[in-house]
Amino acid sequence: TITPTPTTLTNSPTTTVSTTTSGPPFQEPTASTTIPTSVSTSPVTVTTSGVTKTGSTIKTTASGPTSSGSTSHSTTTVTETSSPMTTTATRTTPTISTAVTTTTTSGPSSPGPAASTTVSTPSVSTSPASVTTSSTTATESFTTSSGTTSSSVTTITTTTITTSKSVSPGSTSTSGPTSPSSAPGDSWWLCNCTKAICIEDDIIQVVPVICNPPPKPTCTNGLSPVRVIDEDGCCWHWECDCYCTGWGDPHYMTFDGLYYSFQGNCTYVLVEEIVKTVDNFGVYIDNYHCDTRDVVSCPKTIIVRHETQEVRMSIVKPNSLQVEVTVNKQAVALPYKKFGLIIYQSGINCVVEIPERKMNVTFNGLSFSVRMPHDLFGNNTHGQCGTCNNNTADDCMLPNGQIAENCETMADHWQVVDPSKPQCSPGLIPTKAPSTTPTQPCKESSICKLLWGSVFKPCHKFVNPEKYYAACVFDSCVLPNLDLECSSLQIYAATCADQGVCIDWRGHTDGVCSYKCPSDKEYKACGPLKEITCKSSQQNETSTKYVEGCFCPNGTMLFDSGIDVCVKTCGCVGVDMVPREFGEKFTVDCQDCICLEGGNGIVCQPHECPKQSKTSCDGEGFYEVNEVNSEDSCCPVVTCKCNTSLCVAKVPKCTLGFEVHSHIPTGQCCPVYQCVPKRVCVHQNAEFLPNSSVFVDKCQNCICTNEVNTSTQLNIISCEKIPCNTVCEPGYERQPVKGECCGKCVQTKCVIHTTSSSDLILSPGEFKNDPYNNCTIYSCVNIRNQFISSTSEITCPAFNEERCKPGTITLLPNGCCKTCAPLDSPTPCSVRQRKDFIIYKGCRSEHGVVMTECEGTCGTFSLYSAEANSMEHSCSCCRESRTTVKEVQLKCPTGHSISHKYVYVESCSCQETECSSSQSSESHSREENDREKRTLNRIKRAISLTSK
Repeated sequence: TITPTPTTLTNSPTTTVSTTTSGPPFQEPTASTTIPTSVSTSPVTVTTSGVTKTGSTIKTTASGPTSSGSTSHSTTTVTETSSPMTTTATRTTPTISTAVTTTTTSGPSSPGPAASTTVSTPSVSTSPASVTTSSTTATESFTTSSGTTSSSVTTITTTTITTSKSVSPGSTSTSGPTSPSSAPGDSWWLCNCTKAICIEDDIIQVVPVICNPPPKPTCTNGLSPVRVIDEDGCCWHWECDCYCTGWGDPHYMTFDGLYYSFQGNCTYVLVEEIVKTVDNFGVYIDNYHCDTRDVVSCPKTIIVRHETQEVRMSIVKPNSLQVEVTVNKQAVALPYKKFGLIIYQSGINCVVEIPERKMNVTFNGLSFSVRMPHDLFGNNTHGQCGTCNNNTADDCMLPNGQIAENCETMADHWQVVDPSKPQCSPGLIPTKAPSTTPTQPCKESSICKLLWGSVFKPCHKFVNPEKYYAACVFDSCVLPNLDLECSSLQIYAATCADQGVCIDWRGHTDGVCSYKCPSDKEYKACGPLKEITCKSSQQNETSTKYVEGCFCPNGTMLFDSGIDVCVKTCGCVGVDMVPREFGEKFTVDCQDCICLEGGNGIVCQPHECPKQSKTSCDGEGFYEVNEVNSEDSCCPVVTCKCNTSLCVAKVPKCTLGFEVHSHIPTGQCCPVYQCVPKRVCVHQNAEFLPNSSVFVDKCQNCICTNEVNTSTQLNIISCEKIPCNTVCEPGYERQPVKGECCGKCVQTKCVIHTTSSSDLILSPGEFKNDPYNNCTIYSCVNIRNQFISSTSEITCPAFNEERCKPGTITLLPNGCCKTCAPLDSPTPCSVRQRKDFIIYKGCRSEHGVVMTECEGTCGTFSLYSAEANSMEHSCSCCRESRTTVKEVQLKCPTGHSISHKYVYVESCSCQETECSSSQSSESHSREENDREKRTLNRIKRAISLTSK
């Protein structure tokens, strides 16, 4: 129920309308509106309207009588009891002066602080004026990445209109957009989230926006949603950021949280816009085979393109947390800021940030991440990181817009042309998806178990470790020696830190995943995203996100982001990278400097040196030189130095046995030279030290003595002839040899050791029987200055002593074989065997061969015939009657063998033959000679065979 209460005021200078709203405890903004008006003394109508949450409206009009010469006013109080909010409006209207309206609203918190608005309305003619105050609760819709949610917004509107006698142009003055002439329904923003709405007939409604927190959506990537300010800048809503990561060999987590592994070793698109809103924008990855078997790949370079700049973050060495940065192929120092792009170091990560697009890309050599706001990139990304729309169904989108069967297949379609990798062919469709699981099961690494253990347990409710654990097991199985499983733990810990959960995990890996910092830094698992420096503010102290890396120890801070020096007090740091305190004076690079607070910090001027007395360097070989002063390194001292190359005198060349001695007289630079004896012996242009041997010739032993020849000043060489031994062994004679002093014992005869252990000396060509055995014959031959002795054995024919008459046994002429005396009855013709070597064309049998021959007497006579008156002759010869041909192998000097055939006598008989005209005595003599020749030939053959 609304009850108007009229009140009379006299000479009241102002009119005030106050509205107070009580609502939820997190209401913050307070809006105050003042509307100056000018009215005449005429009846005034005040209208107050209250609007409930359901939209119902109650109007109450209160009017008070007026009279000339008096001031009348009316006050209206509005009380709303149909909702948790209570609104009280008090309106006092004077007949003259100014109307002031103040609105105070308590409700849900909104980003805008208290506001004050002044509105001037057009003046109107003398007519009743009305004042309307309304309180509304509106419902507005917000779109998030997970769908559409509703947020209730309470608006409190106060509108004041006044009149004047005459019509004149008016104006409306606000802190937001205004319109000099507005039609009903037009609206414009004032300041501090307050909107002005034109109702009708110059009725203006001022609406402060009250925000209610929208419900929090669920992000498919498992991360917490983020608050995003609405376009009006007043309220906010939830969105799921686009967050893509990759690590190991490599494993990917798309924007929407879909996990897959891909082992390509080319250059690929991670993120590009489907509809281009920025020129030359994209994020790319260059992979390489990180094992010797070329089985798996690892990230090598992350490439970020933005308009005219191309940033490359590349690993310094494989499987390390060291990254180097180039911009447009030129190395840059960090931090780097140019053309809307910032590059800096954040813990172990190198970060490329594009503030205009509210995005950043990180890379540390083992893992990377891409974070992009959904309000700028939602539903407008494709590549290996997928489509950012909080829906994993379309994350495996191909360049042509179709959805691949799996993301492993999709990833290979996003190749780009890279001149450094000619083996890659963008656009070539792979025959099958690469294998992303180990071929054989293996035992999981103990490091991977940490993901499910107590170390990471505080983060389990914020980030599910399941996919990171699968990647860790894969890395430990496929590449057990590279410790790539550390990258899975590192990226999981980094994701937890992004969600505000700090995990100090490296100390639980038994040193496998340790991280070493420089001596002036210390490792922190949960350091600030941007380290506080002397040049920056303390804004990071309230940050809920962390990053691991090397930071300044407690009690110190980083001097500046571009000067990596930890300081205890913020003073100055110069080019020598040494911290200085304010007011400290120092000298660096021969500049006298002082550290001052303000300005550039360090002010320097050239170092002044004291005056020195002039030094004169006279004399041959002397010159002036500036030496470093040990007391003041910036002020050199002039001294005189000696340079012998400036001397005129030349070093003399001494003869053999002499050497140059030099000495420098006191106070001079150039030396004085002379040749002095070296106390050595000289022979044939060579020097010999005392007591050393000197070779003069082979026949003398010479030595260098310590005695000096007074005329030559050289040591004397003393020589003695070498004694000779003139005795030679038997068979040798001493003969002179060129180059030898005593000659040489040279063999001239054969020395034969007989079977009776005695030595027999034979000259070449000499034959001699064994002193104790006439059947053994020794001989000596000289073949090419080689003395060769041979031994021959005579084989006697079969002899039967019984056939001989007593006293008729005698020796044959060879002195070896026995035979019967010639007076004996003749021996019948028979076969006699002998054993001998066969020689044919220089080849001989390896062993003695049994050969046969005919030997014996036959009936031969010569008688005188009286009848014929002449000598009658009857001759018969012991000859072979039956023979056979046999074969034997002969060994040749060249090493090969040949087959040889010879005649073997089987039987002998006396056969008649013609008698010659010679006398019988001559025949007998010839027969004896033939027998001796045959014996001699056999000896020669034996000697020849032995020699060969």
